[in-house]
Amino acid sequence: MFRGRSKHTLDSKGRLAIPVRFKETLEQRSEDCLVITSHDSCLWGYAREDWIELEKKVAGLSQFDNSGIIFLRYFISGAEECTIKNGRITIPQSLREVAGLEKEIVLVGLLTRFEIWDRAKWEAEFVQLRDNFRDASQDLSNLTIGPAGSHDTYTRPNS
Repeated sequence: MFRGRSKHTLDSKGRLAIPVRFKETLEQRSEDCLVITSHDSCLWGYAREDWIELEKKVAGLSQFDNSGIIFLRYFISGAEECTIKNGRITIPQSLREVAGLEKEIVLVGLLTRFEIWDRAKWEAEFVQLRDNFRDASQDLSNLTIGPAGSHDTYTRPNS
């Protein structure tokens, strides 16, 4: 699983060093490639195995459903396989442009995928996330997160 947030720098060729904890996850799965695609204001990165599972699900969409067509044209068609070489991937220029990636970026682990954000965009996004976290936690309070039978909810400490 991909976990955590970390700041990184892209070099002039768009190369990104994969964080050690992400590399370990990929090595455990014998992955030598990531699939990167655009989503909203950032890029999403998948291990190839997880991407293949997503493709299988997406292949079942109706070819005549407008939302499905939009999804395929934007999300699926924009996907690029990025081979891991010397612990780095090169993010294609077209994807860097779509996400507005320059030099300073943030990687955000989301379990089965991770996001690649321009640092300034991420910092603005994070402020909104932080401000909405309590309400979102309450909305998700019916999920069982702790030990069997417990229903843990997040309570924001008094500031």
